Amino acid sequence: MTLRGVFKEWCMGLVACETEILERPMEFYYSMVKMVLAVAIIMPWCSSLAMDIHLMRQLTAKYNVSCILVFGDSSVDPGNNNALNTTIKSNFPPYGKDFFDSRPTGRFTNGRLATDFVAEAVGYRKVIPPFLDPNLKLEDLPYGVSFASAATGYDDYTAEVSNVLSVSKQLEYLEHYKIHLRKLVSEERAEFILRNAMYVISMGTNDFLQNYYLEPTRPKQFTLQQFEDFLLYRFTRGVEAMHRFGARRLVVVGVLPLGCMPLMKTVWNQQTCVKTLNDAAYSFNAKLIQQIHKLKAKLGLQAVYVDVYGLIQSALTNPKQYGFIEGSKGCCGTGTVEYGDSCKGMSTCSEPDKYVFWDAVHPTEKMYKIVADNVMESVTKELSS
Repeated sequence: MTLRGVFKEWCMGLVACETEILERPMEFYYSMVKMVLAVAIIMPWCSSLAMDIHLMRQLTAKYNVSCILVFGDSSVDPGNNNALNTTIKSNFPPYGKDFFDSRPTGRFTNGRLATDFVAEAVGYRKVIPPFLDPNLKLEDLPYGVSFASAATGYDDYTAEVSNVLSVSKQLEYLEHYKIHLRKLVSEERAEFILRNAMYVISMGTNDFLQNYYLEPTRPKQFTLQQFEDFLLYRFTRGVEAMHRFGARRLVVVGVLPLGCMPLMKTVWNQQTCVKTLNDAAYSFNAKLIQQIHKLKAKLGLQAVYVDVYGLIQSALTNPKQYGFIEGSKGCCGTGTVEYGDSCKGMSTCSEPDKYVFWDAVHPTEKMYKIVADNVMESVTKELSS
């Protein structure tokens, strides 16, 4: 089988994922773990977010952060693909193994996503619901929703390949959200919510792995550098559209080191990260950072960039520093190729919290919690600046 054939068989629905660099001395974390364990024995109902929640909620209240609105791929899709005619789904076991009631929801992990933890930290709900959830109620809308769709990207063609929600479609649903919100609250209040929301954007991985390195269309039209510039153009158009809806606060997640995914190492038959793929991600992220700065100045945005490339590299290089023991493979099946439908019904590792990856592509709930902590720290600094 050709390399392209292998990609077509395995590389559907990929995701950007992230981790956090912990800079304090290890002795600090050892002491904190001991303290948390001691408190948990006495008060098992205490939230693990307690150390972060107080300051975060103070700041979000002070600066009127109204809700969280999410756009992107499977890194932030809580189940929108469940409602689509696509094979890119995860609403079956073992996904959701550690979610509430061990329920698979369509999240590509064993539990909650980073955006769920952020929502809890700022005092809204414990989860961000998918906008296409048939059980979503009008009264849930003011707390925020996710329009994200697994396997999508900045390039609308990336979404077309897998029949999922493009960025254009996600923005169309934002318009629907606004209409429904106006029905629930006054037009003035709806505008306030949209203007003070935290807009989260997390995608880009599928554009490279599923689109550029798989499908023949874009490589015939663009060199890799030209394709990166095209993605930046699409990113900019999306942010400008959000700005017209009222967006003033933005969290943008970069692209992870693509070549470090267990699946990619397997496909390329390498024990170490694939340099070609990592170089593409690094190059795009550098351009993305520059573009964010330009948009901040042009549109008057408060914007945070999440450096998933550096964070993932650190976590995979020093897994024990983050409490992990395994960073080279996922928890589901062999951990080298399984994700999405190929993970369905597979056995899993006994301790997902010891793994960086849940399947061969997507991180575990614990990793998403680390991502959320990083986001909250960055947002706190941006709001306070």
